[in-house]
Amino acid sequence: MNVANLQLEGLMMAIAAVNNALVHKGLLSVDEVDMALRRAEAAMTSDERLYEDMSPSNRDAVCFPLRLLQAANNAQGETGLPSFAELARMVGRTKEPYNDQM
Repeated sequence: MNVANLQLEGLMMAIAAVNNALVHKGLLSVDEVDMALRRAEAAMTSDERLYEDMSPSNRDAVCFPLRLLQAANNAQGETGLPSFAELARMVGRTKEPYNDQM
């Protein structure tokens, strides 16, 4: 596996842990974190470059970190976060096709 991918995996899990801590300290709610991540994804996907210049698989790659963080946010519990592999599976199970893929 590419070392950069491993670094990004670690970074995503670090951000997920920080989001989890913010929720558990009562600074943000699960819904507030979810809304922030949804807004970020909406901003990314509304960029014309994403649809004009990128294949569906590249679009998914761009959105994957945000979707993984959403899955981590929605799956968090008192015991911590699911593993990266489990979160990645969650993202894959919930992915919907883009309009140009239907």
